[in-house]
Amino acid sequence: MEATTPAESYTVASQRFVETNLVRKKLKAEQTAKWFCLGMVILMILPLVSLVTYVFIHATPSLNLEFFLEVPKKGMTQGGIWPALVGTVYLVLVALAISAPVGVMAAIYLNEYAKDNWFHRAINLAVINLAGVPSIVHALFGLGAFVYAAKFGYSIISASLTLAIMTMPVVITSTREALNAVPIAFREACWNTGATKWQTIRRIVMPNSISGILTGVILEVSRTAGETAPIMFTGAVFYKAVEKGDLFPYFLDEQCMALSMHLFAISTQVPNVAESMKFATAITLLGLVLAINATSITLRMWLRSRKKW
Repeated sequence: MEATTPAESYTVASQRFVETNLVRKKLKAEQTAKWFCLGMVILMILPLVSLVTYVFIHATPSLNLEFFLEVPKKGMTQGGIWPALVGTVYLVLVALAISAPVGVMAAIYLNEYAKDNWFHRAINLAVINLAGVPSIVHALFGLGAFVYAAKFGYSIISASLTLAIMTMPVVITSTREALNAVPIAFREACWNTGATKWQTIRRIVMPNSISGILTGVILEVSRTAGETAPIMFTGAVFYKAVEKGDLFPYFLDEQCMALSMHLFAISTQVPNVAESMKFATAITLLGLVLAINATSITLRMWLRSRKKW
């Protein structure tokens, strides 16, 4: 038997791994799928970038510091958006202060304490259905429940409670997903050391799921700031006189202006409003949402970087 040289052995071995037609077909399909998915991403991003660019360009003539700090003047055809800007911040913060604690605690009960029975399944079904209810239905509920039944009247608290109920399913769902992402081994290790269930949740589960919980909060803020129907029926007002630059122009039992309502008003109800003012109001609302989201995302990334697993 003749001995083969190293070069011949390498040639023989390399021939065993030559791409077959089947392998080429699979690689081609993989490349096609990759470029198709990239195309879908581009198709998703392009409309957003185009929309923001279009709005920003048309808003440029009115975008200045005075526009943000001034109050509306001359029948809202001139001036700025300060009352609406502060009112939006009020609504978002109060709604967040109500829905975030309640939603998180409800999710903890459903995920960690509740038994898998008909009552638990009924609550899950109610949460899912509540997330799909149109905002106008929430507006009518808030009008009946908080404005009339609870006698809060048309006020910030009525509008915020309505927004909190509308966005609570998002907080509950995202919190449950974050809690489920924590390995069961973490819980078992704590229980084996004698820790109670609440101690395990408070010391181990919550710190390791906080970044996921913030995801639901981010989504809630985005939806809360942009809703018009719920606040129109419960607490937003067409115009309210406030002082220029006043950081605390409203009380919780008063009505307030809001950016979404203000944009609707100057676009449909007020004649002779400069087009740039409408676009400037829209870009301000978008910027406010992006600023709050960016802050929340930064906090979430910082908390996620502290994870040890």
